[in-house]
Amino acid sequence: MPANVTPNSSAGTSPESPLHAAVADDFAAVNRTIMSQLASRVPLVETIGQYIIASGGKRLRPLLVLLAARSLGYQGDKHISLATLIEFMHTSTLLHDDVVDDSHLRRGRATANDAWGNAPSVLVGDYLYSRSFQMMVEIGSLRIMDVLSGATCVIAEGEVQQLTNVGNPDIDEATYFETILGKTAMLFEAASHSGAILAEASQEQEAALQYYGRYLGLSFQLIDDLLDYQGDATAMGKNVGDDLAEGKPTLPLIQAMAAGTPEQVRTVRQAIRQGGLDHLDEVLAIVRDTGALDYTRARAEEMAAKALEQLDLLPPSRYRDSMAELARMAVDREA
Repeated sequence: MPANVTPNSSAGTSPESPLHAAVADDFAAVNRTIMSQLASRVPLVETIGQYIIASGGKRLRPLLVLLAARSLGYQGDKHISLATLIEFMHTSTLLHDDVVDDSHLRRGRATANDAWGNAPSVLVGDYLYSRSFQMMVEIGSLRIMDVLSGATCVIAEGEVQQLTNVGNPDIDEATYFETILGKTAMLFEAASHSGAILAEASQEQEAALQYYGRYLGLSFQLIDDLLDYQGDATAMGKNVGDDLAEGKPTLPLIQAMAAGTPEQVRTVRQAIRQGGLDHLDEVLAIVRDTGALDYTRARAEEMAAKALEQLDLLPPSRYRDSMAELARMAVDREA
C-alpha cells in the first residue's frame, strides 16, 4: 500500500444514520458480505477493493435494495447479496470515473488511481463488475438479471454521453437530464426496482419503486451539481468548481446561459469550452445572480416530490418512512 494511503478501520461498520436504523441488522450483514466477496487470490485486488469500499459514503444504493424489499414484507436473505452486488457495481463505476476524470480526491481521500495508478484501478473496477454478475447469477432471478444487465448498459452510455458533452456549451436541459438519468439515476432505479422484484411486488408497487429510485437519483445528482458551485469543499471531499474545471455543462451553467445577459452567456460559454478555473469567480457570480442555483434546487425538489408520491402505493411501515426521509434528505444536504 502506498505510504500516503491508510486503511479505514470502519470498513465493516454501517453508517451511523437514522436512515439505516430500520435495516441495521441487514446492513451489518451487507458489510460482512462485501468484505467476504472481495476475497481474491491477487492481493492488490483486495487492497484496492477494500480501500475504495471503505472510503466513506452513505451506501445509499444497497440501502435502497434493503428498504424496498423489506417494505413489501420480504423475509428471505437474498436481499443481502443483491445489496452487496449493487454496491460492487457502484464502486466499479467510481473507480472507472476517477480514471476518466483524472481525479485525485474523493470524499476527502486520495483516489485509487492517484494512489496505485490508472491501470490497477480500471482492472479492479472490472473485477468488481465481474464479481457482481457472479452474485447476480447466484440470486437466480432472470428478471433481476434483466434489470441489472440493462442498467449497466444505460450507465455506460450515460458516462460516454457525459464525456462527449465536455466542453460543449450547446448542451440543453433535456440532454442534461438524459445524461444524469444514465450516469447516476439508473443505478438508484435498478436498486429499488430489483428489491421490489425480489419481494414479488405487485405490478403497481414494482413500478412505484422503480420510479421512486429514478426520481431519487435525479434529485441527488441535481444537488451534487448545485453543490459544485456553492458547496463546502471540506464537507464534500472535493473542490468547489471541479465540474467547471472539467468543462462539464451541468444544469447551473445551462440555466445561467438561458437566463443571463449576452455578456454573461459569453463568459459561461468560454468557461465551458476552455475548462479550468480561470473564470471561476465570474461564473460563481453569474450562476448566483441569474437565479440558476435556485432553479437547480427547485428542479431537485420537484424530483424528490415525485419520488415521495411513489411511496403512496406501499403499505405503511418504518421502511417506507425511511425511504420518505431519504427523499427529503436528498435536497437538504451539504455533501
